[in-house]
Amino acid sequence: MWSGRTLSSPKPSCQYLSSSVAEASANPNKTPSVSSKPSPPSLPPFLPSASSSLVCSPPAAAAKHKPLPRALRPRSDRIGSLSHSPRPIAFPRVHICCVSTQSKMGASAATGMQMVAASPCIPACQRVLGSRSVVSAFGRALSTRTGFASCVQTASARPLVASNYKRFAVRAMSQEAVQGLPIDLRGKRAFIAGVADDNGYGWAIAKALAAAGAEILVGTWVPALNIFETSLRRGKFDESRKLPDGSLMEITKVYPLDAVFDTLEDVPEHVKTNKRYAGSSKWTVKEVVETVKDDFGSIDILVHSLANGPEVTKPLLETSRSGYLAAVSASSYSYISLLKHFLPIMNPGGASISLTYIASERTIPGYGGGMSSAKAALESDTRVLAYEAGRKGKIRVNTISAGPLGSRAAKAIGFIEKMIEYSYVNAPLQKELLADEVGNAAAFLVSPLASAITGSTVYVDNGLNTMAIAVDSPTLST
Repeated sequence: MWSGRTLSSPKPSCQYLSSSVAEASANPNKTPSVSSKPSPPSLPPFLPSASSSLVCSPPAAAAKHKPLPRALRPRSDRIGSLSHSPRPIAFPRVHICCVSTQSKMGASAATGMQMVAASPCIPACQRVLGSRSVVSAFGRALSTRTGFASCVQTASARPLVASNYKRFAVRAMSQEAVQGLPIDLRGKRAFIAGVADDNGYGWAIAKALAAAGAEILVGTWVPALNIFETSLRRGKFDESRKLPDGSLMEITKVYPLDAVFDTLEDVPEHVKTNKRYAGSSKWTVKEVVETVKDDFGSIDILVHSLANGPEVTKPLLETSRSGYLAAVSASSYSYISLLKHFLPIMNPGGASISLTYIASERTIPGYGGGMSSAKAALESDTRVLAYEAGRKGKIRVNTISAGPLGSRAAKAIGFIEKMIEYSYVNAPLQKELLADEVGNAAAFLVSPLASAITGSTVYVDNGLNTMAIAVDSPTLST
């Protein structure tokens, strides 16, 4: 038989519990006595009979007036069932319940019922019982006599297993709003290749990962390294470093990087002696990975945010072989090389992402020099790398097809402003595409929330990729 009461009710129906609380308040170091044979209260007509496995005594006001709403009534098909566990009716305060194990439900009910209470139950208990010492003593009484956790410990949500044929359930109804799904990257370390200023997608991704708690390492193209580090040091990026909580994004270390070269032996002499590379060392892919390993041991996230096409303004028919191969080398194979070398020091369960563009599958006149081919190769490589890195290192691989952004690097195309305007006019979502939106998508893709997503091209372009015709076409206006 079960009996219980709402602690805030002026007429308690469990006197044996009240006496235990009073005893605990008088002497916190003494375990209060709990009677094993309470007097059952009278049952209102809307509750199950005494022969049922679970009944509940609501506040007095509920017994005198109308019954509980239908949604809160016990389901009769669950009472006494061995395959389902009944739940106490949820009154809007703290409930202390006593359930008999002598019913035909037996131990099955014990495994189904759990201590359900979040941290807000602690102040709720203190308001009802008067002080923290009373709560503590009362919790010791429950733990000693029944084997349950005390009120302060109920967040562990352990199944109810009691002795002396009694079970107690302490339930607190939280008044706080339910928290959303968090993107939590605390304890993760990310390496973002291709950050040279504060207005590109690489910077936005770094900020999003930092806001989620990740440690940030960046690889910066060697000729841009001095300017980037000087701007960081002088605070020129402080405004754009601000995170949602008001703090500034911290970059743990900046590494010189030229992802076109795998090893020092691959570097031609004219590059080695170039003054823009003077003063920097260990900037090939293999050397950077070895340095990161020496500095930190491992990483969890790899971001490829770099591309270069020396002949990007030329039509494909006018692109030289060297220009075409240079675009593929810098924009596509560099990702393969980075993942190949970083994979041995990436922790299992990690993730890698790259950035692509819709020119990989749609014709964008003026986006030449082999760059459209390089982006198509990058997307194809993403699917293959997802299989190989997934099997070899349990690493997920995805790419983001981002809409046009007026970054410093994108201005080399020559007509980026027209591309942005076209996207605004013709995309399903007629709004400006923000770099932070791409950063947020990247944070999701490398987080545990996307643990089953790999080998995918994810479009973050206000839906422009779905359009087959331009809505601002003069043909449609006639």
